[in-house]
Amino acid sequence: MNKRTLVIGASLNPDRYSNMAINRLVNHNHETLAIGLRNGEVAGVNIDTELKPYEDVDTVTLYLNPKRQEEYYDYIVSLKPKRVIFNPGTENPEFYAILKENNIAFETACTLVLLGTNQY
Repeated sequence: MNKRTLVIGASLNPDRYSNMAINRLVNHNHETLAIGLRNGEVAGVNIDTELKPYEDVDTVTLYLNPKRQEEYYDYIVSLKPKRVIFNPGTENPEFYAILKENNIAFETACTLVLLGTNQY
């Protein structure tokens, strides 16, 4: 099943996990959107630098440390995703509480592992 996924913290650097996640999501035929600090393209996916009102986002996968996430709280909640994945190093109990209040599921997991083990 195609799960429209937004990668936040996307990087053009192929050594970064967000970049690997974009490639892996595309390879698994998930429609992929990306937001990062620099415009560019990874695996045919445009990285946007502005917060666009995307529709029908199934999953948001985070590659930002908890402090950097704060400016995205309202934006992510406004997208009404089915779930938010907190990749290693992004764990954020404050944001968990906000998501819970808004009935948005979340999990602390690695997107790459979930894809690699068919648990995505």
